[in-house]
Amino acid sequence: MPLDGTTQTIPPRRGLMLILSSPSGAGKTTLTRMLLQKEAIDLTLSVSVTTRPRRPSEVDGVHYHFVTPDRFRELRDAGELLEWAEVHGNSYGTPRGPVDALLGRGRDVLFDIDYQGTQQIRSRAREDVATVFILPPSMRELRARLERRAEDKPEVIARRLDAARNEIARWRLYDYVLVNDDLQRTLADVTAILAAERLKRVRSEAAVAGFVETLAAEG
Repeated sequence: MPLDGTTQTIPPRRGLMLILSSPSGAGKTTLTRMLLQKEAIDLTLSVSVTTRPRRPSEVDGVHYHFVTPDRFRELRDAGELLEWAEVHGNSYGTPRGPVDALLGRGRDVLFDIDYQGTQQIRSRAREDVATVFILPPSMRELRARLERRAEDKPEVIARRLDAARNEIARWRLYDYVLVNDDLQRTLADVTAILAAERLKRVRSEAAVAGFVETLAAEG
C-alpha cells in the first residue's frame, strides 16, 4: 500500500480470445451459450459471417451474419476477415474490426469456430489466444446428438460424421482438450481454463511492470 494509505490497482489487461472447437454435435455451441449466459464470466461472442443457409432455429446477427458468396469474397479479398474457412461446402469467417476493438478495451472474446480458423488466428495473434478442443464421449453418441437435433438430412449427418473423424485427428493443435461426457463438468473445466488464462503474465505484462516499478519506489 502507498504511504498515503490509498490502494493501488493494476490497470486493465489486454483482452484474450477464447476459442472453442469441436466436431459438429460434440457440444461447443451449447457450451458457448452457457458461458455467455453467466454474467460473472463476462465474455463477448464473436459473431461469424457465413454463406451457409440459416437454420430455422437461428437468428441473423445473433448466431451468424448470413451473407451471399459474393459479399463473403469481398470481405475476404479486402483483408477484413481475421480468419476464414470452407466447411461442408459453405464459407465461414470472423470480421477483424470488431474483435480488434474489443481486445484493445480489455474485453475477452469467445469464438465458436473450427480447427482451420483456429490455426489462422493462432498464427497471427498467438499471445492473445487460448484454444480448447471438445471431444464427444463416443462416435455413437455423436451420431445420436446429430440425429436428435433434427435439423439435417441423413446424408448431411453422414458427411458431418466423416468430417468429425478428420477434426478429431487435429486435437494436438489445441492448448486444452476436454471430453464432453458431462456437460456441467465440461463447463466448469472451460471456466477454470478461462480464469487461468486471464491471469497469465503475458496478458498484462506492461501494466504489471509499471505497478512493480511503483512498488519498488515506495519507501
